[in-house]
Amino acid sequence: MPIIKVQGASQISAPCKDVKMIRGWYTGASGMNAQQNRLDTISNNLANVDTAGFKRDVTVSKNFSEMLLRRIGLDGVYNTPFGSADAAPIIGKLGLGVETNENYTVFEEGSLKATNQNTDFALHGKGFFVVDTPMGERYTRNGNFLIGKEGILETKEGYPVLGENGIIRVEDDKFKVNEDGVIISSDNKVIDRFRAVRFDDERYLKKQGGSLWHTTDWSGEAHIAEGKERPQFIQSFTETSNVNVVNEMVRMIEVNRAYEANQKTIQSEDSMMSTLWNRVAARSR
Repeated sequence: MPIIKVQGASQISAPCKDVKMIRGWYTGASGMNAQQNRLDTISNNLANVDTAGFKRDVTVSKNFSEMLLRRIGLDGVYNTPFGSADAAPIIGKLGLGVETNENYTVFEEGSLKATNQNTDFALHGKGFFVVDTPMGERYTRNGNFLIGKEGILETKEGYPVLGENGIIRVEDDKFKVNEDGVIISSDNKVIDRFRAVRFDDERYLKKQGGSLWHTTDWSGEAHIAEGKERPQFIQSFTETSNVNVVNEMVRMIEVNRAYEANQKTIQSEDSMMSTLWNRVAARSR
């Protein structure tokens, strides 16, 4: 790092200006990258505003460690009986940029929407349906089901929904489901009971697409939800997404303005760099 030689209040050598300007480019670019990640997340939230059971994502950013600037020289050293000490006054802090820390999902419950379809279900409270996929068991809050071949209760993608006795099979759509998830046929026979699961830390579940989730090392394995942990099953309703369109649009405007501000910072740094080199070239002639 070039040494700043202060002769007055604001005189700094040209090489140090060069370094600071390059640092300004990286700081502005890091801000643009972070805002681009936020915009991608917001766009995905808005695209899924009508997806049943969708949970919105939030992008969290963190700043790099700040640098504490001190003025050197200019009465910055005082004598002591043992030698000298630095009394340079503090100028202030210099930010070094920002980066995306993580994307996490907000599991707030969405509102309920009546569908008048016996194959549609909403979960009130924490928990997930379990479906069988070629990749193994997956989990969803989207209860927009249908009856497929052989009377199998399936998701829109064709994945069977699992009950406590395995794949759920029904004869027709005349069945009823009580709040505990017990499926009762039209002749009052118990068919099965929905399997509902919970996790040690739902925040670390991984989105797979198609409203499906899978476990990670941080989320822990799924365990059967019983008692107070078990959600309430509501038939002929679906859970809407928890995306608030107005809030997401406001965040999008904030992101666009922050992106433009970082862009203008880089343009200003580039203009100052161009002026600096023109002056250096003129002096060297």
